[in-house]
Amino acid sequence: MNQTLLVELQTEELPPKALVKLGAAFAAGIANGLKARDFLDADSVVTPYATPRRLAVSITRVRATSPDKSIREKVLPVSVALDKEGNPSAPLAKKLAALGFPELRIADLERAQDGKAESFFYTYTAPGSALAGGLQEVLADTVAKLPIPKVMSYQRPDGATVQFVRPVHLLLALFGEQVLPLTLLGLDAGRLTMGHRFLSHGQSIAITHADKYATILENEGKVMAGADARKESIRAQLLEKAGADQVLMPESLLDEVAALVEWPVVYECRFEDAFLSVPQECLILTMQTNQKYFALTDSEGKLRSRFLIVSNIATDDPQHIVGGNERVVRPRLSDAKFFFEQDKKKSLESRLPQLANVVYHNKLGTQAERTERVTRLAGAIAKRLGYDVALAERGARLAKADLLTDMVGEFPELQGIMGTYYARHDGEPDEVALAASEHYQPRFAGDKLPSTNTGLVVALADKLETLVGIWAIGLQPTGEKDPFALRRHALGVMRMLVEKRLPLAISELLADAANVFAGQAAFKDPREEVGAFMLDRLRGMLRERGFTPNEVEAVLAQNPDRVDDVVQRLEAVQAFAALPESASLAAANKRITNILKKTDAAIGTVSQELLQEEAERKLAGAIERVRPQVDAAFASGDFAGTLKTLAQLRDDVDAFFNDVMVMAEDQALRNNRLALLSSLHGMMNRVADISKLAA
Repeated sequence: MNQTLLVELQTEELPPKALVKLGAAFAAGIANGLKARDFLDADSVVTPYATPRRLAVSITRVRATSPDKSIREKVLPVSVALDKEGNPSAPLAKKLAALGFPELRIADLERAQDGKAESFFYTYTAPGSALAGGLQEVLADTVAKLPIPKVMSYQRPDGATVQFVRPVHLLLALFGEQVLPLTLLGLDAGRLTMGHRFLSHGQSIAITHADKYATILENEGKVMAGADARKESIRAQLLEKAGADQVLMPESLLDEVAALVEWPVVYECRFEDAFLSVPQECLILTMQTNQKYFALTDSEGKLRSRFLIVSNIATDDPQHIVGGNERVVRPRLSDAKFFFEQDKKKSLESRLPQLANVVYHNKLGTQAERTERVTRLAGAIAKRLGYDVALAERGARLAKADLLTDMVGEFPELQGIMGTYYARHDGEPDEVALAASEHYQPRFAGDKLPSTNTGLVVALADKLETLVGIWAIGLQPTGEKDPFALRRHALGVMRMLVEKRLPLAISELLADAANVFAGQAAFKDPREEVGAFMLDRLRGMLRERGFTPNEVEAVLAQNPDRVDDVVQRLEAVQAFAALPESASLAAANKRITNILKKTDAAIGTVSQELLQEEAERKLAGAIERVRPQVDAAFASGDFAGTLKTLAQLRDDVDAFFNDVMVMAEDQALRNNRLALLSSLHGMMNRVADISKLAA
C-alpha cells in the first residue's frame, strides 16, 4: 500500500547561510536513495522542509515494500562449468553454492551466447524488501553526505559522542500514521517533534499522520516548515509595512532571514534623522550586513529613517522588540557616522603615499606602482579617444585612495562608492569623483557601464592593466580557478568597447597596457594570448544575447581588431541569412575559401582577355557592377545593405561553378580564375565570413 513518508531531524539552531542547501540535500538524498531502491512511484512528490531547528522531507506515494525483481545471473562459462565428458564440474557446484542455489541442476540453467563464448545463466525472482530496511540505509548514507560546512562533535545523554552539523534531539519517521523502526545518531525514531521555541512553550508535538506534518506544525507549533513559504511571507509582510516607501530586500538577505526564524513577523523601527547625513550606502550596508534589517527609501531612492525588522516572535505589544532593535542599530550607525567624519579630515590625495605600503602582488609591486601604471594607461586611452587626458589621469590616480579610509576598512564593499563621496568633499571635478566608483563597473553580468568619459577610460585602464599584468606573471585562469577575476575583467572591457561603440583597436589597447610594464622584472608579453582570451569572452557574450554560434563565428572568425560595430555586423548577418540566396552564397564562399587555401601561387588581378567562358565573363561583369554599391553601403556602415547587395550574384556564382573548371591545365587561365574568385571572396567577406553560415 502506498502512503506518504515523513522523515525529520529536530536539531539545535542550524547555520542560516547553509540551511537551504542542507534542506535540499537532505530531501534529495532520501528521495534519490528510495527511488534507486524502487520504493517510489513515477508520480511521487518530494517536498523538502528546513527551519532553523529542523531538516525534513515528505514524499508521497511511497511503497511499503519494493516490488519483486527478476534477476538473470551469470553462473559460469560453459567451458568451465562442464568437464571434458560434458558433466557438471566441481567449479560449477562451488559457484552454485556461493550463489545460494546448491540444489540447481544443469537442466535448470539457461545456456546462451556470451560474447564469443557460451555461458550458463540462471533467472530467478528476488523478493522485494521492506521500506524500513531500505530507508535505514538511505538515511545513514544521506546524513553522511550532507554538505555540512563544519562538523560538530557532541555528547549524547547516554555518553556516546556523535558528529553532525548541530546536536540532534529527535528523529521522526512516519509512514502514513505508522512509526518506522529507524535509528540515527543514537536516536530511535518516533512521532514527536518540537514546535516554536517560545510560541509553543517548548512542548513536544505529536504528528499523527505524515500528510498532516506541515499543518500540525503551523497550527500547534507555530512553525512554518517550508523555507520558501517563510521567505514569501516575509516578502509580503515587508511590502505591506513599507506602504508608499520602497523596501530594499536583496534575495540573499531574504534567504538568510528566512533561515533565522520559524514564525516570521515584521515590525517597524526608527533611527534618528541625524544619521541621514552619512552616505546612505554606509547606513544600508551596516543595517543589512550586521543586523539583517531591511532599509526603506522614498520614491526617489532617498533613505528613510525608519526600517523594518523580521522577528521570530509574534506579539500584540512589540515595543520591547522594537526598542531593543533600535538600541542595537544605533551604535552601528554611530560607528558609520564616526568613520565618515574622520575620513573627511584627510583628502584622498594626502593618502596616496600610503599606497606604497600596500602590496598589490610581489611580482608586480605595490598599489602605488599599480596606480601609476593605471594612470599612464588611462591617459593613453583618453588621448586615443580625444577625451580630457588630465581628467582621466586624475581620476585614475585617486581611484584607489579610498582603500586607505576607515570606512572602507570596515566595509570593503563600499570601495569606490566612498571614494566618490570623499572626492566630492575634496572639491574634485565630478567626473574625477565618479571615476572612483565607476572604474569598478561593470562589476557583474548585467551591471551598468560607466556613465562618464573619465569613468569609462579609468575602468578600461584598470581592467586592462590587471589582465596584462596578471597574465604576464603566469596567473591566467585555469579550469574553474580565476582568483583575479580575469574573465570578468575581459568581459567588462568587451562590453564597454561594444556597447559604447568605442573606436579602439584591441591590439593598440593591449600595446598601451604592455608599455606601462616596460622594465618590469618577470614580465612576459602576453598580448596575443590576452587578445584571444578577450575575443573568446565576446563570443560567449554574443551567444547569450541570442546570436547563433554560426552567426557569431561568421563575424569573429577573422579575429577583428575593432569590435565597436560587431553587433551591427551580426544583425546584418542575421538579415542576410534570412534571404533565399544566402545558403547558396554561403556554400559557394566556403568552396572558394577551400580553393584559395590550397593555392600557393601569388594571385594577381583579373585579366579581361583571359575570361574565355561565358559564365566567367558574366560573373566578372556582375562583380564590377555591384562593387560600387557594396563599397558605398559598407562605407556608410550599412552592413545589411552590403550583404543584401551580394545576393544579386547568386545566379552568376552558381553558373560559374557549374560551367567553369577553375583549376584549368593552362596556368594563365587557372591563375586568372583564381584571381576572379579572390576578388569575389574579398568582397563577400567584408562584413563577415559568410562561409561560416554554410551547414
